Amino acid sequence: MIQRNTNSFIFLLMLLLTSCVSSPPEKPDNICEIFKEKRGWYKAAIKSEKRWKLPPYVLMAFIHQESSFQAKIKPERTKLLGVVPWLRPSSSVGYSQALKDTWQDYRDETGNSRAKRTDFSDSADFVGWYASKGFYQGFSATDARSLYLAYHEGYGGFKKKTYRKKQWLIRVADRVQARSNMYQKQYWGCAKELNKKRFFFF
Repeated sequence: MIQRNTNSFIFLLMLLLTSCVSSPPEKPDNICEIFKEKRGWYKAAIKSEKRWKLPPYVLMAFIHQESSFQAKIKPERTKLLGVVPWLRPSSSVGYSQALKDTWQDYRDETGNSRAKRTDFSDSADFVGWYASKGFYQGFSATDARSLYLAYHEGYGGFKKKTYRKKQWLIRVADRVQARSNMYQKQYWGCAKELNKKRFFFF
């Protein structure tokens, strides 16, 4: 009887932990539908915008590119001898795919010591924090392309134009800009509605 109760408790605990991780939105190509489905994500995006001045549509374009809105995603393992699963190419994890050291920098600088890369609110704040460093260097908050290149290469790498040797990265940055533009047009059409509902849900 005790063993059965213990097994039931463990099962319920695992179920609870699994349910705490948010699943990807059903309609990832429409920011209005995303925010209607994920009210907490909308709240996190607005909070990040107020703190760091990064528009929600740029933020969401970044996270879509980095993780496709998957909380626990990691880079695929490399293959030893082309067959055996080996080490991962980087320490990136979660919605923002932040590297371990960069995430620690964020924690230290913001005081958000309990921040987790698998938490959407923390990830949204991280992306805003990182992008804000570019605003002091003349980056526009809506220039998703340049901000993404700097996000990938670091601001030092961006200044050195290291991305010019990575045509694949430039193509990715162009896609991020295109998605940001698409999200922006959608967002302008539903921002008022989302803002009205915000006071009823939060």
